[in-house]
Amino acid sequence: MEVHHHPHVEKKRVREYFLEFIMIFLAVTLGFFAETIRENITEHRRAREFAESMVQDLQEDTAQLKSYRDYFDFAAKTTDTLQQLLANAEPADIPSGKLYWYGLFGGAHRYFVPNDQTFQQMKSSGSLRYFNKKVASAVAKYDRLCRIILTKQLADGNIYTEVRKLRAQLFEFKYNDVANTIYQTNKKSFDYRRVDSFVRSDPPLLSNNKIVFNQYIELVRSRFLRSSFVDYADSTLKQANSLISELKKEYHVEDK
Repeated sequence: MEVHHHPHVEKKRVREYFLEFIMIFLAVTLGFFAETIRENITEHRRAREFAESMVQDLQEDTAQLKSYRDYFDFAAKTTDTLQQLLANAEPADIPSGKLYWYGLFGGAHRYFVPNDQTFQQMKSSGSLRYFNKKVASAVAKYDRLCRIILTKQLADGNIYTEVRKLRAQLFEFKYNDVANTIYQTNKKSFDYRRVDSFVRSDPPLLSNNKIVFNQYIELVRSRFLRSSFVDYADSTLKQANSLISELKKEYHVEDK
């Protein structure tokens, strides 16, 4: 009868088990840290890419907002003058050229459309988390201000239509067009002589009915109440410039 000899298995010491545990723990921990570092590097790179793109969008917005603000600031001031003219005299006693010039801008109309492609992309993909809390808060504030302007523009639509209807009862289109051409020309090279020449040309009115003028000026006042177009545009412009500075500082974005 054969006797089978089982191989002798040497038992590991506790110290060896402990060392193996330490090695596995270190490998897992280092792997976790390596993955975290890799994700942080990737997220920071993506944040910088988004910051560069957003700065370009904002720079386009600031140019648009400056023009938008200046246009409505001029319109508000000219309609203020129209109000003063009508408050101190009957329409029939005011030179028609003045009524045409200062009455034209009651129908001022311009849209601000924010360049929000980058913001919308980040919002839909959840990438806004790449920005730190301060920048993300500034982005949210800017978006809120833009939406206020868009809401005001939408609300203004009906009033604007009524203003244009009343203006068409008072002023003949071809002379409005002449006045508008002078305004557009003066934006590039201001020459008050052009305005003065138009005012003295005494273009004929379609009507000098006081009631229609009163209706017109009341609607115009409601449009430019407290120069809200100007105020909102100015606040949004300031926030855009602040956000540009913050993005450049935080993510080292350079002008291209």
